[in-house]
Amino acid sequence: MRHLQLTPLPAFNDNYLWLLDDGQHALVVDPGDAAPVQAALAERHLTLTAILVTHHHGDHTGGVATLRDSTGAQVWGPARERIPQPFTPVQAGDTVDALGLNWQVLDVPGHTAGHIAYVCRDVGGKPLLFCGDTLFSGGCGRLFEGTPAQMLDSLDQLAALPGDTQVCAAHEYTLSNLKFARAVEPGNADTIEYLAHCEALRAAGRPTLPSSMALERAINPFLRARQDSVAQAVQAHASLDTMASPNDTVAVFAALREWKNNFS
Repeated sequence: MRHLQLTPLPAFNDNYLWLLDDGQHALVVDPGDAAPVQAALAERHLTLTAILVTHHHGDHTGGVATLRDSTGAQVWGPARERIPQPFTPVQAGDTVDALGLNWQVLDVPGHTAGHIAYVCRDVGGKPLLFCGDTLFSGGCGRLFEGTPAQMLDSLDQLAALPGDTQVCAAHEYTLSNLKFARAVEPGNADTIEYLAHCEALRAAGRPTLPSSMALERAINPFLRARQDSVAQAVQAHASLDTMASPNDTVAVFAALREWKNNFS
């Protein structure tokens, strides 16, 4: 079995550009900036062969053209979004063969209208998910173009993946997300323990990612909108005009996202 190395490359203030390599060839996900990718390729003597893009925002696409033109790497991206041309458009049901691995494409709209994710069922013995800005550790993306119902459905898709799935989100938002999660479920022992763990990682200058899907199901309030503890917290926080019923999961989710938007 060949050894694969997964590396989060920091970019901008809090982005991670995910690099996966086998010691010779590499793929990169959402390269908003070409420079850190070029530096890693040069340092490790790697050839970039594939670029996977999850959505159109500039902090995920800004380095695509430079990397494609300088390496000849093939680019895949969401069929319903404008990605720097040329690229191969993909959507749910499609598969991508990159780095000798088979990546399943999932449609996960909400953050943007055409957002996609990539999942490989076996990378070093575990599934690996590149979810862009749909799912974060302890949180989810803002709804810039989609609806609460769309985002809830997208997160349900991701939450249904195996528990040992490695969750590679695109931003280091974990600490702020967990502080919100603790406000929603102050008695969640898993959240309390994980927050302390992540605070220690960040204090040591280490990333909190990747996470795992089992962990996210235990601590992420946006994956727990059907839990009584979350619905009751949202009902207690939300005014009557923003929350129709605690039994309406979409309404709970929408009010939860609005709560997070204004949380500090």
